[in-house]
Amino acid sequence: MTAGKTTLRLDDFLPYRLSVASNRVSSAIATAYQALFGLRIAEWRLIAVIAEGQGMTQQALGAATRMDKVTVSRAAIALVDRGLVARQPNAQDQRSHLLSLTAAGQDLYESVAPKALELEARIFGGFSPKELAAFRAVLDRLEASAAALDPE
Repeated sequence: MTAGKTTLRLDDFLPYRLSVASNRVSSAIATAYQALFGLRIAEWRLIAVIAEGQGMTQQALGAATRMDKVTVSRAAIALVDRGLVARQPNAQDQRSHLLSLTAAGQDLYESVAPKALELEARIFGGFSPKELAAFRAVLDRLEASAAALDPE
């Protein structure tokens, strides 16, 4: 290494480490959701967000989940095709539809949510309540810091 020259070491680069950790957690969860409920992560995220705020546009879902519009669209189509989500006209914007859970979608949500909480408990079981509180606080600060750099 030349004097004054900075070298990027990927294993020490925090954004990379965060991405790897996130991918590992997502992969473990995705495997369980697919095996138990036939859901992809994007589909589950839409179901969970819709369950929290009935009647959402795809644009609002994209903003809430930080997923791109193609991923949101594909997941929404899959959920509508499975009868888990219904599309309704949006009275406030004729160009968009509101997505809401059907009775089957609500039933699925009520089945998946406890499993999601169980997986979270297994993943974070080795952390103390104090460590989890600190981790959540760091995540909040990290998201706010990254949001300040994000042009969206």
